[in-house]
Amino acid sequence: MMNHMKIKLLSLLFFVCLLPVCAFAQNVTVKGVVKDANGEPIIGASVLQKGTTNGIITDLDGNFTLNIPQNGTIIVSYVGYVSQEISVNGKTSLTVVLKEDTELLEEVVVIGYGTAKKSDVTGSIASMRGEELRAVQTGNISSALQGRVAGVEMQQTSSKPGANMQIRIRGVRSLNASNDPLVVLDGIPFAGSLSDINPSDIKSLDILKDASSTAIYGSRGANGVIMVTTHKGYTEQKAQITYNGYYGIKIAEKYPMMNGKEFAALRAAAGKYSNGMDESDDVNTDWQDLFYQTGITTSHDLNVSGGGKTNNYSFSMGYFNDKGVVPTQQYNRFSLRGALDQEVGKYIKVGFVTNNTYNITEGGNIGLYGTLSLSPLVNPYNEDGSWKRTVKMSTDEQYIYPREVLKGLKDIWIQENKAFGSYNTVYGEVKVPGVEGLKYRINLGLNFRYGNGGSFTGMGVNSTNASEPSSASISNSLTTNWAVENLLTYDRIFGKHKINVVGMYSAEQTTYNKSAVSARDIPAEYFQYFNLGQAAGEISVKPGDQSYWQAGLMSYMGRAMYSYDDKYMASVTFRADASSRLAKGNQWHTYPAVSIGWNISKEGFWENLLTKVDELKLRVGYGETSNQSVDPYKTLGLLATRPYNFGPTGYDTGYYVSELPNTNLGWEYSQTWNFGLDFSLLSRRIYGTFEYYVQNTKDVLLSVSLPSTAGVGSYMANIGSTRNKGFELSLNGVILDNYNGWSWDAGINLYSNHNELVSLASGADRDESNWWFKGHPIDVIYDYEKVGLWQEDEAAAMAIAEPGGNAGMIKVKYTGDYDANGLPTRAINTSDRQIISMEPKWQGGFNTRVAYKDFDLSVVGAFKNGGTLISTLYSSTGYLNMLTGRRGNVSVDYWTPDNTGAKYPKPGGAEQSDNPKYGSTLGYFDASYLKIRTITLGYNVPKSFTSKYGISNLRLYATVQNPFVFFSPYHDESGCDPEPNSYGNENQAVTTGLKSRLLIIGTNSPNSTNYMFGLNLTF
Repeated sequence: MMNHMKIKLLSLLFFVCLLPVCAFAQNVTVKGVVKDANGEPIIGASVLQKGTTNGIITDLDGNFTLNIPQNGTIIVSYVGYVSQEISVNGKTSLTVVLKEDTELLEEVVVIGYGTAKKSDVTGSIASMRGEELRAVQTGNISSALQGRVAGVEMQQTSSKPGANMQIRIRGVRSLNASNDPLVVLDGIPFAGSLSDINPSDIKSLDILKDASSTAIYGSRGANGVIMVTTHKGYTEQKAQITYNGYYGIKIAEKYPMMNGKEFAALRAAAGKYSNGMDESDDVNTDWQDLFYQTGITTSHDLNVSGGGKTNNYSFSMGYFNDKGVVPTQQYNRFSLRGALDQEVGKYIKVGFVTNNTYNITEGGNIGLYGTLSLSPLVNPYNEDGSWKRTVKMSTDEQYIYPREVLKGLKDIWIQENKAFGSYNTVYGEVKVPGVEGLKYRINLGLNFRYGNGGSFTGMGVNSTNASEPSSASISNSLTTNWAVENLLTYDRIFGKHKINVVGMYSAEQTTYNKSAVSARDIPAEYFQYFNLGQAAGEISVKPGDQSYWQAGLMSYMGRAMYSYDDKYMASVTFRADASSRLAKGNQWHTYPAVSIGWNISKEGFWENLLTKVDELKLRVGYGETSNQSVDPYKTLGLLATRPYNFGPTGYDTGYYVSELPNTNLGWEYSQTWNFGLDFSLLSRRIYGTFEYYVQNTKDVLLSVSLPSTAGVGSYMANIGSTRNKGFELSLNGVILDNYNGWSWDAGINLYSNHNELVSLASGADRDESNWWFKGHPIDVIYDYEKVGLWQEDEAAAMAIAEPGGNAGMIKVKYTGDYDANGLPTRAINTSDRQIISMEPKWQGGFNTRVAYKDFDLSVVGAFKNGGTLISTLYSSTGYLNMLTGRRGNVSVDYWTPDNTGAKYPKPGGAEQSDNPKYGSTLGYFDASYLKIRTITLGYNVPKSFTSKYGISNLRLYATVQNPFVFFSPYHDESGCDPEPNSYGNENQAVTTGLKSRLLIIGTNSPNSTNYMFGLNLTF
């Protein structure tokens, strides 16, 4: 009896244990991909088991995996597409193609460690598709972004080929730490430069602007985040080959220098200098015509992509060449990229992305000052028609190098910088069995960048002394970086509820090493810079040219995003970072962030209120970020070296403290509020975003000066605070939507940022040595303000304010008292200097595209209102507007007794350092402009023709870049581009007059108008 009961119990237990197996046997794991009509994967599509809350959204490749009953039905939906119901019927693999709805497709954005539909986003994120970026053909994506995104200011720092741009997202925050945004390439923080990324490889670009969006990246996201996503293949895609290429010529924009007649008249009016040995009043030499060449730019990119049922791939290679209008200046970039995703069984997915680039920058040693400062009265030829080596002007002798001469010097006057970068991401992803939507992912980033620089100047080159010894130098740098990210993600849809939770632990480390050596008197010119050990002259290894540092970061992060019925959204982020750059006890900092959103237009009551308003969504966010971007080892202080003489021949090296240590050095952090409104009108014919933000930055990292009695110049401390606040408006519209074959759309963005220095060290109101003033922007000019020119009828006032002055000299603003007769009571002095803001009132950009059938015409432009532009071409630091006739002079309208209404002072008048007194004020201009950056005419060859040859897409286009500038006082004055091309300490005769952080127009390579022709081909 007992045995019989045992058998029954065992049978019952076996049956109970079998129930889950039987139930599981009735389910199937469905894997699939969701695509649009063009075969492109749809990211973020909803895949839901009908009648249940069991669902998931598609990933970056449009893939999904869902466990449902074998006879179940799934509903696949996405805003802007017609939903589909599909019966599984035991199938385990599905390809779903969604058809477009009549509404505008909704955008999916990359938000950092994930993606989201634009309608679900509660932070401030701006997005651009790769094809939108490539509307401006350039070798650097930062150039393509100029004027395209509200709140993102791109400014040129150099006009040489291959130069990077300065990027500022919602203004400048820090005084000493970096203000550059973080770049994230395919999910991993990028250790290279934006110029290392081939624009043809970019699928999309998303810019995280507010703290509620960037807090997920902690301290690295303090200045905003640029998310770059590159192309990948997608599953079940036939192999596809794409070629993109263009060729263009560049015509130099000449600087407005005086011709021979004008210069002779200037020299006569000044009465200070007579013609030199090589000068004659009947000569008119245009040195710029003899110097510039026609530049060339060309690009070729080839991509192969495809995929099977369990994998996808994309491999590309590219070549870009930018040959400048200045001889020997050019930039070459070779790029090689690969991406592969592979599923392994039901739960595992692995893959990698590798971006490799090799670039060569040449000709940085060739400047323009030597050419622009030459007198147009000089005859550059000898009697036999050969070039003179040097020319003698009134008091100066100069070496000349027109383009024909430079071609002959190409092997003995060189400067080259070569860089190789390899940026690699490897990942593994595991879906947790039995828990739908839960997965673990590990990202490993391995990055390497090597730089090699070399320069060589042959004997007598660029010198008035034909026997000047040759010189050469080399430099080498190596940057290695690794990053590991461990991510746990839970992403599910339960009916009207959407939940996304991410947890992460990460660590990274960067090591940098640099060395440089210089030498004189190289024994043979063919050595160039390749064997400095053979130099007959001095070989120098300067301590300041050698550098080594290592820095690390450890982080924990958690984020939860929730949406109910697409009406109410919330996001909460928490991150903690520890930086090795900061002092013990202050290395950790935490960043909370929270944001909420309300889709008002989804409410039932909305239908009866504003029927023309399709969408209205409110967003509010608060978050904290911080900045640890100070040089490593600042907590330890710095030592410097100084040689000491011992006897007539020997010396020793001594060390002294140049910067004190600070064992309390901590984080500089920002607190940000963001208020946003997203809207669309008239069946989404008009749509846009308005945002207002306030960002307060505290404990600003600042170098504190010490009195000379301390024996040490400064130390780094957390002292000071800044504030940025402003608004942003982005507006887009569909004006014509295939009306009798015509289409027309347009967009505009407008933004204004007000930057303020709230406090300085020790409660001071001003730091005059650094041009920092409480209550003013960080970037200002501290100088006299020109208010006109002194006239002959003002002799009495001028005698007091400017003793020894003359009629026609510069008149600056006076801040002192006046006597009963209205005369100044003292002379102009340093207390009359003014704080002049460089900050524009507002700025932005616009774009429009008109299409008729297979033809299209697009225009991209940018504009700025207000602010101050510095041009050293006109100011005293440039030595090109001395108004004495000593050297070549910019063409200006100057004061004479018969021309008293002129803008510029009397030639040969009151001087200071060989320039007109207060000559620096002549370089300040209203920075306003409206600029057409690109005009493109394109033709899409009909598929009825291309399909015969196996071609799926063929587009031809012609582009002109930088064709027009309007409403620019500087352009009206000079005819030159109103955008800066240099930092404040370069490309001028005197490099100490302006702060290095300021951007200026200097004597850098001139801007150019570019004419380009290209094609896009896919088969």
